[in-house]
Amino acid sequence: MPPNSKGLKVGRKFTKEGENPFEKLRWKKRNIEILNIDGSTAFEMKNVNLPENFSGVAANVLSQKYFRKAGIAAKLKKSKERGVPVWLSKSIPDEKALSKIKEEKRYTEETDGKELFRRLAGTWTYWGWKNKYFKTEKDAKAFYEELCYMLAAQMASPNSPQWFNTGLNWAYGIEGPAQGHLYVNQKTGQVENSKNAYERPQPHACFIQSVSDDLVKEGGIMDLWTREARLFKYGSGTGSNFSHIRGEGETLSGGGTSSGLMSFLKIGDTAAGAIKSGGTTRRAAKMVSLDMDHPDIEEFIEWKVKEEEKVAGLVSGSLHIQEHCNELLAAIQAYPDTEKRMDQNENQELAKALKKAMKAHIPNSLIGRVLELGEQGWTSIEFDTYGTEWEGEAYQTVSGQNSNNSVRVTNDFMEAVAKDGVWNLYWRTELVKAKKEDRVAEPCKSMPANDLWRKISQAAWSCADPGIQYHSTINEWHTCPKDGKIRGSNPCSEYMFLDDTACNLASLNLGSFYDEETETFDVEAYEHAVRIWTVVLEISVLMAQFPSEAIARLSYEYRTLGLGYANIGSLLMRMGIPYDDPRAYAICGSLTAILGGISYATSAEMAGVIGTFERYEYNKNEMLRVIRNHRRAAYNKKPENYEGLTITPQGINPDSCPDYLVNAAKNAWDSALEMGEKYGYRNAQATVIAPTGTIGIVMDCDTTGIEPDFALIKFKTLAGGGSLKIINQSVPLALKKLGYSDSERDEIIDYIIGTGKFDGAPHINNETLTNYGFTEKVLSELEKRVASLTSMKMLFTPLNIGDEFCKKNLKLTDEQMNDPTFVLLEHMGFSEQQIEEAENRIFGKLTIEDAPHIKEEHLAVFDCANKCGKYGMRSIDYKAHVRMMAAAQPFISGAISKTINMPHEVLVEDIEEVYELSWKLMNKAMAVYRDASKLSQPLMSGALLEIASAIEMEEDEEMMIPEGMMTPGAAAEMLAESLPIPNAKSVAKKVITRYIAQRRRMPNKRGGYTQKAKIAGHSIFLSTGEYDDGTLGEIFINMHKEGAAFRSLMNSFAIAVSLGLQHGVPLEEFVDAFVFSRFEPNGPVIGNERIKMSTSVIDYLFRDLAINYLGRADLGIQVTPEDLMHDTLRTAAEEKNERESRNKLRPSSETTDNHEVQMTLDDVGTIDTMYDTTDLENVNVVSTDVRGGNETASEAIKMGYSGDPCPECGQFKLVPNGSCFKCLGCGATTGCS
Repeated sequence: MPPNSKGLKVGRKFTKEGENPFEKLRWKKRNIEILNIDGSTAFEMKNVNLPENFSGVAANVLSQKYFRKAGIAAKLKKSKERGVPVWLSKSIPDEKALSKIKEEKRYTEETDGKELFRRLAGTWTYWGWKNKYFKTEKDAKAFYEELCYMLAAQMASPNSPQWFNTGLNWAYGIEGPAQGHLYVNQKTGQVENSKNAYERPQPHACFIQSVSDDLVKEGGIMDLWTREARLFKYGSGTGSNFSHIRGEGETLSGGGTSSGLMSFLKIGDTAAGAIKSGGTTRRAAKMVSLDMDHPDIEEFIEWKVKEEEKVAGLVSGSLHIQEHCNELLAAIQAYPDTEKRMDQNENQELAKALKKAMKAHIPNSLIGRVLELGEQGWTSIEFDTYGTEWEGEAYQTVSGQNSNNSVRVTNDFMEAVAKDGVWNLYWRTELVKAKKEDRVAEPCKSMPANDLWRKISQAAWSCADPGIQYHSTINEWHTCPKDGKIRGSNPCSEYMFLDDTACNLASLNLGSFYDEETETFDVEAYEHAVRIWTVVLEISVLMAQFPSEAIARLSYEYRTLGLGYANIGSLLMRMGIPYDDPRAYAICGSLTAILGGISYATSAEMAGVIGTFERYEYNKNEMLRVIRNHRRAAYNKKPENYEGLTITPQGINPDSCPDYLVNAAKNAWDSALEMGEKYGYRNAQATVIAPTGTIGIVMDCDTTGIEPDFALIKFKTLAGGGSLKIINQSVPLALKKLGYSDSERDEIIDYIIGTGKFDGAPHINNETLTNYGFTEKVLSELEKRVASLTSMKMLFTPLNIGDEFCKKNLKLTDEQMNDPTFVLLEHMGFSEQQIEEAENRIFGKLTIEDAPHIKEEHLAVFDCANKCGKYGMRSIDYKAHVRMMAAAQPFISGAISKTINMPHEVLVEDIEEVYELSWKLMNKAMAVYRDASKLSQPLMSGALLEIASAIEMEEDEEMMIPEGMMTPGAAAEMLAESLPIPNAKSVAKKVITRYIAQRRRMPNKRGGYTQKAKIAGHSIFLSTGEYDDGTLGEIFINMHKEGAAFRSLMNSFAIAVSLGLQHGVPLEEFVDAFVFSRFEPNGPVIGNERIKMSTSVIDYLFRDLAINYLGRADLGIQVTPEDLMHDTLRTAAEEKNERESRNKLRPSSETTDNHEVQMTLDDVGTIDTMYDTTDLENVNVVSTDVRGGNETASEAIKMGYSGDPCPECGQFKLVPNGSCFKCLGCGATTGCS
């Protein structure tokens, strides 16, 4: 293939001709292991070869998500292709060489980063060479090697679909049957079907799809769900504007009226929720947008709010139903006269329970059903109860949870809000008719614009949706307005263009271009990288295949690109500049201007080589107008100089920015305009600012997209699992930049992250701990654990210190060692204040505020998106986020993916203000997230919610009871009076205990037993605690030397059972539920005289309890070895137990009191001891190694995380990422990047 004399010349900035680009970096092999929340291995890969600069997290993500895991031939050979250099030729399996290898070793996986980086760089170079993008082979080789280096050095990254799909055919000859994708032949301009699933990759992450007002035809509503599914399945995201769909009640052509937009959106939401994007556990990435004049706009705005209210109703209602219905059954069964127990005149307790149920709005039909079951002899009934967990069934039941929602507001609407004017809504059919008849449309409804504006803000305040897209601003910067308006966006709102188009993304790591020694940004290297990656994205368009003919056609005609950057928050901190500062805005504007200007200049350069995008000439004047406006912003022109703009962009203030950056920004747009006027442009759009979730982790960026940092402390993932607490790498660099000496920096860093040593700590130090018998070895081991924990209480536990030392030196009992609420340091005599002061020294305060030497004027440099730690009081003002977006927006083709995080205490008016500010500063889109506004999110810092709990009542109980209710003691007395039997008081106590379930506190001194046994070689200790009457009240379970996760899980299980016992759940119900449960470890039992074989640890525990406390000698029978086999359906003993359990649920002719005695606790003492409602101080679990629970959530919040668990790995390491969240533990995102 002859070189193209007009092709691109590619220089070298990072490599040298004739030298291997990878040899500039140091490489090492490592074993990759990613753990599940329970400590089990989720992913493992041995001998992974990567550059040393890759952190543990980056290595984990790259290995797990991006390495090809199968189908790579162990022996490859080059496939000769005319005109293609040998080094650039495709590779195919060497069948002859493979035949000499053992069959099981013929195919392998990627384990070397060099393979992965070559796969990507080589494919891009190959397609560029074949389509004559390069002037000479030397230029192609430079292009290839520069890309290899940039990928390995973490300077840049394409979006995830490129890593997944690109190069599998070129590098390894992998083939497969076509999947229905299409592409446009570059030579003929015709749409063709892909012949192979791998020859052309699907590199695009972002799609915008149209939907017409038709139910089943191609392009209609139901067809959209199919098209969306095709994209979700392969990990891409999509968005659609549904404003063409008729509103509810609008007339149909065939008669009747439309069911409305919302009914269809709910169907689409359910479909999206059923498809896990990319085959993972995260939800599909989807955007739903709607114009403000749509007749269903009010319902759309409040959609998620009302659906979350349904969740609240399900949670509350299910619990109320369970309580009241069982109270009805209890009242029925407790009445001794079976003939009269349904007579409310006779059975006063039934009448009262019925009245309470009706007052609680339990449906009459359900009450009737329960009464009928009670009459038939049912003693209890189980209803499903729900929680507010995001992955729980309540959220899965409602709609609106599987998309980001946005409203499209115009300048006319915003002006109507400002003037307190009227806003009109229109039937869709009326708009079509009015346009055809060239007349003004008649509104179907008129309302105050401020009413809608308040609804938007209130909904966003309540549940973070809808976001806003500023329709007029978007279209005033539209490069191709003659072909139609921009109506929608991708899920994260950074890609905005015509319907049925796609965008492939890539981002540069800004931190890699900053030189700490010279304290300057390497503009030349940055411009070189922008040019190289613009070419990469253009080549990706021509080599791609697409999921539909329309997208294939329009992607070919417009060739939109999405080059952006990440890590600006970290860069600013390194430069010693606060995020909320005019200098930061100016630097952001300059770097974004260089990105946009050079990218468009490169597009114009390619237009001179290959030609313009097909629709350029038709839109030439409009596109050049947009380019001129970009240039004017770089020169910070006055408002009157701009063409066709309603709102003036935020230009670069030269007084707040280094001259070399301002000049580079101006030169970039001078070049973009000059070359565009000469050659036109190859691409209708070139740049966006994407959230860079997973790829930001792969590049080891401290911050993503345009975001600031979220905390000063990070957790570094270690090889083989676990994590290490480290200082944000930008902090010491910033301190150096600000002029602090080495010793001052060390003291400040120790203040933030802690010394990690006992030496020099107040109160709890080497001297005091030695006095308690701590040896140098034990103290050394504890100090090693400091970096992986967050508090002294989590450090000083028997698990970390060792059982033998605790018993021998600290004289701890088994009960103390197995009590998760036991605070060892307090037991040793240290006060809360002493522990806290020592913790601040050893673990650090996690904030720089009040650190030694730090100057007040420098604190803003270290401000983060959240308050840092429990002592931090500062955070970046949410309006600064809006201003930073406004600084970047004038210089990019698309938009910016970003959510404005706001503290919990903001008001609805604050949401209105920030939305209005964003419009006035010329941003194109924005979403807000108020801390803890989602029903599923735990309360975070700043939440001012006070909860009055019944368990805290120690005052006069009668005075605290609401009208119409009574105390448990009074209820027992009243019930006893209505029971004409000798032991009425005893029975009444049991009924109330069973169905009202107040806690019966354990005595301070209690009896019980400890049983040691071994199950299949695993030691297990079962300890019990008894009430004074000998009934069981608590259990403790200790698995000797088991893994921390499993041991802690068993402790937590024991606490749950103990709580149930103390709240009136009969031991027999636990026994029925758990005996003969089957899982490993199981097998022979050594050390227990009555149980010789068990099907699981849980089976053994409850059989032992049943024998000792229920007299169930029948459960001492041996389980046969055959019962332990995995294909065993049910043991004989299990069958017997199951039959007995079922018999208890059948209508019984036995006397009610006998049955009730069987179903409740044994004698429960006096009324006074039975109904103590003091705090459950014995069940506050402090997590040590197991991730989860409120303690872990609060620790995560303290470290700057969101407080929610990652939906993939379960770790509490989610941080804001554009409009979504990303996990710093496994790299998963809740968006499409």
